[in-house]
Amino acid sequence: MSEVPQDLKYTRNHEWVRSEDDGTVTVGITDHAQAALGDLVFVEPPEAGSTVGADEACAVVESVKAASDVYAPISGEVVEANATLDDSPELINSDPYGEGWIVRLRPTDTTELDQLLSADDYRQLVAEE
Repeated sequence: MSEVPQDLKYTRNHEWVRSEDDGTVTVGITDHAQAALGDLVFVEPPEAGSTVGADEACAVVESVKAASDVYAPISGEVVEANATLDDSPELINSDPYGEGWIVRLRPTDTTELDQLLSADDYRQLVAEE
């Protein structure tokens, strides 16, 4: 089974969310998602300063197999996109929960974080697919 870190929150669309000490959240796609997509060759993150709504497509990841939308897990302002992915999109494959993060958001409504899946709930979701 794919790696599912216990300290993160997850979405039904296979994104992960890490709350940071400065009040922002870091978002990426899960190990399960990157494995299903295969070798990533391109990432189109959102622009810094833009706003996104919960469950809204905010980025695109493209593999040798297909292109797939990445959905914002919560509403917020894009604080930073991972510029390293411009030249090294494969970091999502090799380190999806570390250097392969996609975007950092400043939440508009932190209560939206409470609606996300726990690691155990996400594992169950993946097992049922």
